[in-house]
Amino acid sequence: MRSQPAGFDRLAPVYRALEFLAFGRDLERARFCFVPELIACRRILVLGEGDGRFLARLVAGAPDARVHCVDSSPAMLGLAAARISGAGAAERVSFERADVMGVALDPAAYDAVVTLFFLDCFTPAQVAAIERKVRPSLRGGALWLFADFILPARGFRRWRAKAWLRILYFFFHREAAVTVRSLPPSEEILIKSGFRRVAVRDFQGGFVRSSVFDLPGERT
Repeated sequence: MRSQPAGFDRLAPVYRALEFLAFGRDLERARFCFVPELIACRRILVLGEGDGRFLARLVAGAPDARVHCVDSSPAMLGLAAARISGAGAAERVSFERADVMGVALDPAAYDAVVTLFFLDCFTPAQVAAIERKVRPSLRGGALWLFADFILPARGFRRWRAKAWLRILYFFFHREAAVTVRSLPPSEEILIKSGFRRVAVRDFQGGFVRSSVFDLPGERT
């Protein structure tokens, strides 16, 4: 769970440890499992990257890509920059401290956008606004790499997920000033706006999902 509030600055040093205590390595697996889908991308937009673990994997796995990394937390951006400081990777990444709705995005500039444990900190209306903000910056055939918490359809897994979500939203409301208190239907919003889900993988008994969406149109 990542968001725009600057309250994430004080969580930055312990964010990885907290994540591992709660979910082991499954959130990392969700982040990393579809990195190979981005290997041919040349310009990638990463929103709410956090501490840079995905970014480090991305610059290694997509060696020809230039990455625009946007986050509102200076501490998280500092951690991300430190993770890619070697091997010339930093030259291919531009960091920008900004709110997602305030960042300036060039039209048709990117062939992929990445939101990992980020959209869960917004309302449904805000997720739809983010999609409308980002969409003009994407080229035809662009990919949207998504990973986040989801609610399983039924049974014990759904009950367990609801219990975890109450804990997570309480914690991040208290510690990072996250104001929303329920999970937005982010995948459904992307699909209704015209994106197609082309790959999916679930973790944590269906509580965590990684998906790849594409934007219909000829690749440019």
